[in-house]
Amino acid sequence: MAWTDDRVETLKKMWGEGQSASQIAKELGGVTRNAVIGKVHRLGLSNRATTTTAKTESKAAAAPKKPSKPKAAPKKAPKPDLKTEAAVPPQTSKPIPMSAARRAIIPAGQPLPPQPSNNEISAEALAKVNAVEKKAKKLSLMELTERTCKWPVGDPATDDFWFCGLTTQAGKPYCEAHVGVAFQPMSSRRDRKR
Repeated sequence: MAWTDDRVETLKKMWGEGQSASQIAKELGGVTRNAVIGKVHRLGLSNRATTTTAKTESKAAAAPKKPSKPKAAPKKAPKPDLKTEAAVPPQTSKPIPMSAARRAIIPAGQPLPPQPSNNEISAEALAKVNAVEKKAKKLSLMELTERTCKWPVGDPATDDFWFCGLTTQAGKPYCEAHVGVAFQPMSSRRDRKR
């Protein structure tokens, strides 16, 4: 749709009358509300507040003036009595529930508190992982290759952080023990959630 001179004139006229962008779009047809708003801005048409104010002022000028009564001075609010306000007990805050306390922000480099999880790992898999981590190569990030297990161990913010480094299982980024923890069958995950 192109903005022809006729359409632009219709837009200007309706905008000046105080029509909404949606109403103008509906009247013009084939154009969206956002397109109307964009065209209004590109044309530099006045804001609604000034248009509405101008209409109100023109109506007020056209209406016959009535004799105005002098307005009374506004009453000042009484000053607060500090003695009375001090006597009101301050509102006590409610204790923070434990779940909200657990979600408190923890500074960087600090270990996270233990979180409850629906994905508990079986004792057998944990034993296997612990045994593997005892014979792990303990590689740094720069020592990892395509054939080394990329299972992270420890807190990355500390110096005692390393990767497993054992030989990976075909097509996986981890060794056999860590694949057993990371990639679990769908049915066993469903069973744990119940």
